[in-house]
Amino acid sequence: MKALIYNGALERRSTSTASKISEFLKQDLENKGVEAQIFNVADSGIPLFDFTLNSTPKSVEIMNHTFRSVDMQIWLTPLYHGSMTGVMKNCLDWLEFSAKMPQPYLSGQRVGLVCWADGVQAMQGINAMDAVAKSFRAWTLPYAVPIQKLEFYNEEFEIAQKYQERFRILNNLLVDGPVITKN
Repeated sequence: MKALIYNGALERRSTSTASKISEFLKQDLENKGVEAQIFNVADSGIPLFDFTLNSTPKSVEIMNHTFRSVDMQIWLTPLYHGSMTGVMKNCLDWLEFSAKMPQPYLSGQRVGLVCWADGVQAMQGINAMDAVAKSFRAWTLPYAVPIQKLEFYNEEFEIAQKYQERFRILNNLLVDGPVITKN
């Protein structure tokens, strides 16, 4: 089984919330025997979405292949003005180039969702990602992880135990969830 952790944040620091979450999820998936990789939108080189281009940018081809070659995904983003980051949504829009392929978009893939906010509104970001994932024919898990950033870290600046447990539940559901045919 292959999993993709899609980091929609524009953070490149190894100590950032996005990096800590991505690495925790990746390690937990690998402990379950899943081959996991992280796709950082900040490092992807994805241009602004332009459907009128005569040729598909190489970074978009790589992204489309990466997203479509896995069995499951976890999307994570900080809450930006009531939604996911703009660069995350822009990157996802490029999946439109798979529309005419035999199995377009993310047909049949399970997707787990994670969002964090300084306040208590992280579900807004999860709802936004949920709508996009479903439009790409993916199956979003009925369990998501909204994070209130004030509670996210313990005194040692590590992920708090309650969020570690929530991430493990998310990964368990992602890996052991129902088998979905890609037809």
